[in-house]
Amino acid sequence: MRTFLSAFILALISLQVSAQNSQLTGVVQTNNQQPLMGATIDVGKTSLGTTTDSNGIFTIEKIPIGTYRVTISYIGFKTKYIEVTINAESNKNLGTIILQESQEQLDAVSINGVKHNKFNREMSVSVSKMPLADIENPQVYTSISSALLKEQVVTNFDDALKNASGIDKLWESTGRGSDGAGYFSLRGFATQPNLVNSLPALTNGSPDPANIESIDVIKGPSGTLYGSSLISYGGLINITTKKPFFGFGGSLSYTAGSYGLNRVTADVNTLLSKDKDIALRVNTAYHTQNSYQDAGFKKSFFIAPSLAYRVNDRLSFNINTEFYNGKSTNPTMLFLDRAAPLRVTNLEELGYDNDRSYTGNDLYIETPTYSLQAQMNYKLSDNWTSQTAFSSSSSKSDGYYSYLYEGTQYTTLDEGISLSRYISKQNSETNATDIQQNFIGDFNIGNVRNRLVVGLDYYKNTVINNSSSYVGNGIIYIGDNLQEFNEEVLGRTDAANFTDDSGILNQPGTDALLENSPINPSRSEQEIFSAYASDVVNILPELSAMLSLRVDHFSNTDHSQTALSPKFGLVYQPVLNKVSIFANYMNGFSNTAPVEELANGVTTIRTLDPEQANQFEVGTKFNLYKNRISATLSYYDITVKDKSLRIDVDASNYFYTQNGTQENKGFEASLIANPIDGLNIVAGYSFNDSKLVEGDADFKGLRPESAGPENLANLWASYQISSGKLDGLGFGFGGNYASENKIFNRNLGGTFTLPEYTILNSSLFYGTSDYRITLKLDNIANKEYYKGWSTISPQNQRTLLANFTYNF
Repeated sequence: MRTFLSAFILALISLQVSAQNSQLTGVVQTNNQQPLMGATIDVGKTSLGTTTDSNGIFTIEKIPIGTYRVTISYIGFKTKYIEVTINAESNKNLGTIILQESQEQLDAVSINGVKHNKFNREMSVSVSKMPLADIENPQVYTSISSALLKEQVVTNFDDALKNASGIDKLWESTGRGSDGAGYFSLRGFATQPNLVNSLPALTNGSPDPANIESIDVIKGPSGTLYGSSLISYGGLINITTKKPFFGFGGSLSYTAGSYGLNRVTADVNTLLSKDKDIALRVNTAYHTQNSYQDAGFKKSFFIAPSLAYRVNDRLSFNINTEFYNGKSTNPTMLFLDRAAPLRVTNLEELGYDNDRSYTGNDLYIETPTYSLQAQMNYKLSDNWTSQTAFSSSSSKSDGYYSYLYEGTQYTTLDEGISLSRYISKQNSETNATDIQQNFIGDFNIGNVRNRLVVGLDYYKNTVINNSSSYVGNGIIYIGDNLQEFNEEVLGRTDAANFTDDSGILNQPGTDALLENSPINPSRSEQEIFSAYASDVVNILPELSAMLSLRVDHFSNTDHSQTALSPKFGLVYQPVLNKVSIFANYMNGFSNTAPVEELANGVTTIRTLDPEQANQFEVGTKFNLYKNRISATLSYYDITVKDKSLRIDVDASNYFYTQNGTQENKGFEASLIANPIDGLNIVAGYSFNDSKLVEGDADFKGLRPESAGPENLANLWASYQISSGKLDGLGFGFGGNYASENKIFNRNLGGTFTLPEYTILNSSLFYGTSDYRITLKLDNIANKEYYKGWSTISPQNQRTLLANFTYNF
């Protein structure tokens, strides 16, 4: 193995030495000076080419000396041709290239330097389902770029989200059927990562970051454009995948780290036709890692082939597929007792040893996931584009899932707590199908510019569950009097047999426990038919309004329901394209199932109205100093009404009311800056005040357990030397802060509070256009910290990572 690795590294070095160093870089923008993501760059008479990133930037490496005709194209814009001469002393930057929406021209381009804020994404298509610059969008969102993930050596999705303000992990990815993905608190509401390229892509695990071009954390109720099934009132998480480009290139990467981490990734793009109109890109990753605890592991294989076919300047097709197979023990989660007052209220009283996992490597779960997305773009005219999209995804759970629950049956203990382990054999599959048709227009009515998207959406979700029921598998003790536990709970008196766990942690023993556990097969389906429209109207060059409306019809075997969701936004730019002041009203909704009511012994079925969330938000956005500084400041107020509440009158009478109300208010700030060459900064802060104003008496007047910490902050700053003998050497430093978190907060049961924490990370790297070497240290101080949502989940200890990436 060592011989092979040595030969491999020597081969890479020899390739790097023999390769030519000439390259082309530049920035592609629209005629209103906004970066154009996904524009295709082709170098004539070669197989070289690429596409622009989220900032409109492109780089093409190793171009032979000569004169070429470079083609820049994008659906909806006129193709542009540039004559470029490459020689040994050529400056390698093409400067800013403008694509016109109405005229085509052949230019000779002067060579100019390009400065850019490499982590900033100034335009997004996914947020508003149309190309719209951030500064003219009345909605708040944070984009996390693949460049940032590479610099931080991010190997898992949870760490990627630490770069966005106002979001925090609540619940680990469990792998169990239908809801096994991780949960995150966003503006005080729980949400999951269920969208890829703005289409449903379900998972029972955690998305692999190998195929991620960017992650959009879109803030606030977004029912108008995204419906209700896959998002929350706090917002949504949308992943944009890497797209094929019409040329050859890619990268190979290897990461090794603490606790047996080994991760190999590859990104390869190639042409499949001589006409350079069909391109294939394959991203793949193999990941294996042990837990820092006494047991636990994760293994996964991921591959994502994607295909792009450019028929002509008007018509193009894109197909994206992802196959993921994960195998892991489910993470440690301690469920607090929900039926009685808490025996302990903080970690100090709990006395948990976070080196203990209370599981065994024989009890694992597999989570195979498949996703297919196909999209056709057709330019109907200079002003209108048709976008047809289809997606199909499947997520399965197969294996053992267990959790620890603090019950009331052993409350006679003087010290510590006992938890019962419950285990199930999971056998579940969730399938989702979605079809969307969008018409996107950019046209004038008189002197008023309109950017309009009109869409139809059909979504179907099917859950097939053949999992076993849960059975008890031992009692766990956490505390300082193990002898009392063994004598009073387990009935043991022999000190030599003292243990804090009476469970069975191997497959044969667990299968014996589950042998008579009943299986109640179930199948559920839901269908949603939707229509929506959103128009951005430029009343003046500096004043625009967004008007949006969605109608959503939900149906399953039990009932059907229709909901309307409006959205309105205003943007005023006192300094055009540099400073904006915005306000928005946004709506989200949740379809509510019929309920059973009892009156004098007679049962009736009552239909409830959809639950509604309304947000009012004001703020400002900045894009200053030649796009080097991008910032957003905002204040929001979200009110959720029509929350259903059961009222028990007596033993034979109960009914439901919809007067439940929750209010979430907060402030958010985010900054992405490149103040000087080589220095890049990503920072964010959020404050969230959340309260259940009306509702269940046990929760009324309290902060909901799904709200997460009140205060969150994130920072990453890096500097890379760009000249002299140390050219390419860089340093990075940052981390995350979270205030105390009331993960269990009830009038009857009491409050369990996780303490505040600050986690610091750092990196040292050296990079050229051909390769990059990085050392990364996460959780420098080896801080013990936890997450939770009526649960307690220990988080990773100090981790050292080493990464080598070769670009070709």
